[in-house]
Amino acid sequence: MARDIVYFDLETRRTAADVGGWGKKHEMGISVAVTYSSRAQDYCIYTEEETGDLIKQLVRADLVVGYNHVGFDYEVMLGHTVFDFRDQLNSLDLLIDLEKKLGHRLKLEAVAAASLGTGKSADGLQAIRWWQKGMIAEIAEYCCYDVKVTREVHEYGAKHGFVKYHDRNGREQKVEVEWSVD
Repeated sequence: MARDIVYFDLETRRTAADVGGWGKKHEMGISVAVTYSSRAQDYCIYTEEETGDLIKQLVRADLVVGYNHVGFDYEVMLGHTVFDFRDQLNSLDLLIDLEKKLGHRLKLEAVAAASLGTGKSADGLQAIRWWQKGMIAEIAEYCCYDVKVTREVHEYGAKHGFVKYHDRNGREQKVEVEWSVD
């Protein structure tokens, strides 16, 4: 049976400023979380009230792939469980891997635009504004799109052995990656 790679992202209900700083990510709340399972080839959308089901899917995964999910999404989820995902799950955080290679952080947008020719559809602050207006469907659509972009960036890197990105001056660069999951 093929490995189950679960791509993951979540959006929050509150900003870091709303909860008193980045050290309190666990208080930011979950508006919507989205996963894509390579085995099921399907997206799942979770609300904060369904965090238990989300946790079950992440725990069952052979590998959880995201972009800044170890340092952000897992931290947000600590407000909903005592389970510390950072130590318990097999995770590949594309941002962490790229930061180790380059010595600085890259936005997903910079990698997706250069590697795939497409970028993100919105940003996390827009998702919080949607939450405040009760626009859950828009958050879910945006989060699904982010998961799709993350999956496609990962697949691109796994296939080619590198990803492209736009540097701070807008120039296209390449960085080698070892993201193959075979």
